[in-house]
Amino acid sequence: MPACGRPPAYARLVLRIIDARTGEPVDAAPARRGLTRVEVHAPGSDTTDLRVLLVADVLVRTLELGGTPVWALLTGGRRQAELRARATALGIRPFEDSTDVSAGLGEAQVIHVTGEGGAAADGVRMDVAPAHPEHPGTPDDTDPAVLRLALLARHHDTPVRLEAAVLEEARATLARWRGAVARWARSPSRPVPDEVRGRLRDAWEDDLDVPRVLDVLRQVETDPDLPDGARFETYAYVDRLLGLDLTRDLGSPS
Repeated sequence: MPACGRPPAYARLVLRIIDARTGEPVDAAPARRGLTRVEVHAPGSDTTDLRVLLVADVLVRTLELGGTPVWALLTGGRRQAELRARATALGIRPFEDSTDVSAGLGEAQVIHVTGEGGAAADGVRMDVAPAHPEHPGTPDDTDPAVLRLALLARHHDTPVRLEAAVLEEARATLARWRGAVARWARSPSRPVPDEVRGRLRDAWEDDLDVPRVLDVLRQVETDPDLPDGARFETYAYVDRLLGLDLTRDLGSPS
């Protein structure tokens, strides 16, 4: 949970996640600069397995943003190649095969990311709720960035149903934000305000609450007191966590 008071912008990230085994919050990186192993358990290649891997990707990004070294592993099943292909399309960075976990002995923390009801394992466990496509079994031709945003828009412990309205909302939001970022980039740069940075950190440090991060971005988008240069820097900064390629349209004609 967020620490009391407002930390300075340069303070070390203190990410706490809920251990699904105990229901209690634990430090994701208990030792400064200590290695954290993030091991994903995804036996298939369906949308729920993809969501499990996406949550782990955001977890790794968050830890690295705070300066924590991470060893990211994937334990899969017979359809691991298919899952990796879908993950690449979604902008998920590669995870190593978990063939020899003894190579990482001595890490300060081990976090297992798995679907609900997945195989139990020693170490902290982060459960991810299912994701249900609107038409199971049909080819998924959704824009990968839109699908990524739709999956991130709900907390990882809440099931996601990828209905047409959910995907359309994600599509519209992504298009609006990319267009806005391209416009804001033409203004003089301004730093991310400390108050905004603090709210963002409070969100992602609290059990990786990405929906709250998205809420902060919506507030930044419409706050009349923020200069456009600060909006741009805020969105570019947060995209290191979200991986939505929000700066893709820089330099495009108006």
